[in-house]
Amino acid sequence: MDLRHLRYFIAVAEEENIGRAAARLHISQPPLTRQIQQLEEELGVRLFTRTPKGMELTQAGELFLEEARNIRSVVEQATERTQRAGQGKLGRLDIAIFGSGILGTIPRLLLAFRNDYPEVKTVLHTMTKAEQIEALRQRRITVGFNRMLAPLPDLATELVATERLLVAINEHHPLAREESVPFQSLAEHPMVLFPTGARPNFMDKVMRLCEAAGFVPQVSQEVGDAVTGVALVAGGFGVCLVPESVTALTLPGVVFRPLQDAPANASIDLSCLYRADDQSPILSAFLETVRAFRDTQTIETPADIRSATGWDADM
Repeated sequence: MDLRHLRYFIAVAEEENIGRAAARLHISQPPLTRQIQQLEEELGVRLFTRTPKGMELTQAGELFLEEARNIRSVVEQATERTQRAGQGKLGRLDIAIFGSGILGTIPRLLLAFRNDYPEVKTVLHTMTKAEQIEALRQRRITVGFNRMLAPLPDLATELVATERLLVAINEHHPLAREESVPFQSLAEHPMVLFPTGARPNFMDKVMRLCEAAGFVPQVSQEVGDAVTGVALVAGGFGVCLVPESVTALTLPGVVFRPLQDAPANASIDLSCLYRADDQSPILSAFLETVRAFRDTQTIETPADIRSATGWDADM
């Protein structure tokens, strides 16, 4: 038995007439009659009673019609789901995120993807840069997000956003009175740096910017992530250079100031990385969303980055 037999049987059962069923199926009557006879022979039961008015279902035929419709429905659903999966509209996407990357940009990007592809399940994993690279190569994730990604022959990257750097300052610190902070003035104040861990990283970026400006920063603390860094600023440990998306953190006692006369490269990238040979439709759909997002969105920050009230993020 094949699906064609089921389609022919359903048409005859619904039309109750071979001629009308043949017209509906766009075939002639003799082949349709033979197909119905073959189906009855295969099942070993009579499905129709031939009458002067047409074709009436037997009791067995009525049962088989119900089952045939169920089978047709399942096949149609399977076909549609397979086609949607082939278009990247159905399936699962494992994504690795990191520290401050989950502030601001990535949640809005993931929401845009979910709105476009609601039947794709996204599963998030928190990983360091080294862990993301290993997980990609082991095919445990499809996409990772990170910063300062060195070229690797088997992995490709897509820029998501470029964020300017701001300085996080305790509200009682002398620099908090400034509308913008001269970059050179950072030489005079202790700094909190992040993240510790695999290099190169954002800490290296800050060190190079300071060296290019002619000074070595006074490092008060090296910490693992942006949240800890900003928390130490709130505690009075020093100032901290942060990507603009970190302003999504609103800690009591912390204000954010733009840099005055900042070096031209006082910015940091946020990129996604993936296997260069991955041709999966879901990845292609996700990268399309990334490109559209990059072209139309900007980093969301508080209306006034010079004030911050309350803790509203967890990382």
